[in-house]
Amino acid sequence: MITGRKIILVLITALVIVGCSSSSDDGPSSKTDDFNRGALLTNLVDNTIIPAFEDLQVKLLALKANKDVFIVAPNQINLEALRMSWIEAYKVWQSVEVFNIGKAEELQYSFQMNVYPTNVLDIENNISSGTYDLTNVNNNDAVGFPAVDYLLYGIGNDDMAILNKYLDIKYKNYLADVIDQMASLTQIVLDDWKTVYRTTFVNSIANTATSSLNKFVNDFIFYYEKGLRANKIGIPAGNFSTTPLPEKIEAFYNQDISKELALEALNAVQNLFNGKAYLSATIGESFKSYLNHLDRNDLVGLINTRFDDARQKIEALHDNFNIQINTDNTKMTQAFDALQLTVVSLKVDMLQAFNVSVDFVDADGD
Repeated sequence: MITGRKIILVLITALVIVGCSSSSDDGPSSKTDDFNRGALLTNLVDNTIIPAFEDLQVKLLALKANKDVFIVAPNQINLEALRMSWIEAYKVWQSVEVFNIGKAEELQYSFQMNVYPTNVLDIENNISSGTYDLTNVNNNDAVGFPAVDYLLYGIGNDDMAILNKYLDIKYKNYLADVIDQMASLTQIVLDDWKTVYRTTFVNSIANTATSSLNKFVNDFIFYYEKGLRANKIGIPAGNFSTTPLPEKIEAFYNQDISKELALEALNAVQNLFNGKAYLSATIGESFKSYLNHLDRNDLVGLINTRFDDARQKIEALHDNFNIQINTDNTKMTQAFDALQLTVVSLKVDMLQAFNVSVDFVDADGD
């Protein structure tokens, strides 16, 4: 006997089946994902990662050579040459920091290269004592590019006072040790890419939590969201605090390059997304071509438009972010807002298209 209750259950079941079958027609394309991940990874390594690390190492060796000259003769001419080589290396670093994978992740390379603001008290204590372990995590904020920034621009009120500091052998030794460590660490990471890790990386083509593309796309988004959007713009502008924090800008002691570094970082991110090779016009398989393969040309266009919009906002800022924050911080927060729009496109829409899960904890509520 068919009761009224059974009839209702049958109707509900039928409605659920119809609803589920029709919903699949309304979302993004369900095209089979047969994209050649290996080609993307190969292009990434051979045309961007290794060339960028090679260029960074060339710049760091030039920095090291100029440091050696300066230590022998700490005069104004040699100080300027040393500063210029530091700037050139720091600009290249903006194309390398995103690659926190493989040996770089193992060594916590980025933490030993670019933790800012640098800790002046730790640096001065290290110099005073003359004994220190620069690889210790407690010294992460006393080494790398930010530490050299302080040592070249911040240890005196003017250049004469800075040069006088280097009459003390302890300051010479610390400057030398910090720069030598940067070059040494970079060589270790570069050698690993060129010998062992390249093969491991390009052959890991599965869609798993530990495969190369899944890990790197997460690193890419994490860097964009935290390393670029938050660290370079949002934190100094006060987006995560009750008041602006201009002392937290990158290159605090040579503030005139803060915008230049941010633009270098954004350009590097967009070139990675589009598959443009480092320092050449070569275009290869990329996140862009992967999305196009999945019929998500719309998302490609949106992401590039948002990158371009963010660049316009950053370009409108003062070269010196400290001045910008203290005179018209609204423009800084507008730049942050423009960068934030791309976070949604990358972290939600692109990852969904690739069927990749987020593997990092979001700490700032986005």
